[in-house]
Amino acid sequence: MTDATLRSGGVATILRDLTRHPVLLWAGFVVVHFVLGMLGLYGPGLPLGDVTLVYRFWVESGLNADIWVGIDSVWVYPLVAWVPMLVAYVFGPDLYASTWLSFVMVVDAAAFAVLIGFGRDRRLALAGWWWLAFLLLLGPVALGRIDSITVPVAIVGMLVLATAPRLAAVLLTVATWIKVWPAALIAAAIVALRTRWTIALTALIASIAIAAVGLFLGAGGNLLSFVTQQAGRGLQVESPIGTFWMWDAFATHSTRTFVYYDQAILTYQVVGPGAAPAAAVMTPLLAIVTAVLLLLGFVARRRGVPALELLPPLTLAITTALILFNKVGSPQFVTWLAVPLVFGLTASITGTGPSFRVPVVLSLVIAGLTQAIYPYLYSQLLGLDFTLLLVLTARNLLYVILLVWAVTAVIDALRYQPEVAS
Repeated sequence: MTDATLRSGGVATILRDLTRHPVLLWAGFVVVHFVLGMLGLYGPGLPLGDVTLVYRFWVESGLNADIWVGIDSVWVYPLVAWVPMLVAYVFGPDLYASTWLSFVMVVDAAAFAVLIGFGRDRRLALAGWWWLAFLLLLGPVALGRIDSITVPVAIVGMLVLATAPRLAAVLLTVATWIKVWPAALIAAAIVALRTRWTIALTALIASIAIAAVGLFLGAGGNLLSFVTQQAGRGLQVESPIGTFWMWDAFATHSTRTFVYYDQAILTYQVVGPGAAPAAAVMTPLLAIVTAVLLLLGFVARRRGVPALELLPPLTLAITTALILFNKVGSPQFVTWLAVPLVFGLTASITGTGPSFRVPVVLSLVIAGLTQAIYPYLYSQLLGLDFTLLLVLTARNLLYVILLVWAVTAVIDALRYQPEVAS
């Protein structure tokens, strides 16, 4: 072995040890959140529009007019979504956006500490760097929506599932009562883990406690209005299913198919021949696909597939399906992928789960393409720009590939494991 080879190996070892050092990891964490925060506050396209225009409006309506959405009227979010919105108002309306970003950073920091094992397991640095790269590629929307609270809470919940199932169930339940999608993670855990009854009972008790608080506050029937509020939505312009009508609008340049702003939902949707039936069928289709995936997971567990071999691809499949078969395609939905991917990557790194190389790379591309669309060039997409439509189509096709990979991984595990009942 030559001196040059030895020196090269020494440099590689030094770089590897350096990137695994907690100080560098936390420095990267701060830099990424600072960059995304600055883009959110001062970047083009109003990246924090939901925070400053919608969340703050809801808070001020409650504080000033005593009209609390979700309690006095219907709301698109579950009750616990009020917590981060109220916390962001602690220093007043002028600092609402910066307080929101600071709160998100604190919650992310807690999840990051758990993710990297508080620096005790240097192998987990890779998962930490991946999450930071994912956030950076996704852009300011990664911090500028209510999803930015549910994601780190759900990450911690998934990471402690094996060691603290009750805590995990509480965290995932709280995340569900902020935004509904983590309920799918609870369902997957119940299917895959031996502690399913502990998880189910704890989640039920936590949900009853939260619902009791809502009823005590006078929510009544509005407590579950977030379920019915989604039913009447049309096809959002970024949704995978909406892509077909976006291309039709581009090709026809007519009043038959076009983009419009829905004042009730506060989002851009696309309408055209067949769009309404397609929107109507997406929610039941999503429920069916989710049920089929859970059934596949159940069969795999009955055949003896180890939980940590099954749960990472199963949660990824379900989470991706929640995005792919959703008539809403908001850019922040991409953040959901971080939960199963961080979980799967840590399992792979520690040798308890399958390789996650393909999905972690695909998801980085998905994140980057999403930032290319929103927020900077979103107006061009609404104007049916050809290049932006290609980017949107490529991003949505990658969702399909990601789902196929995840489902294939579940099927492969099922196929090659010995048929021993769990």
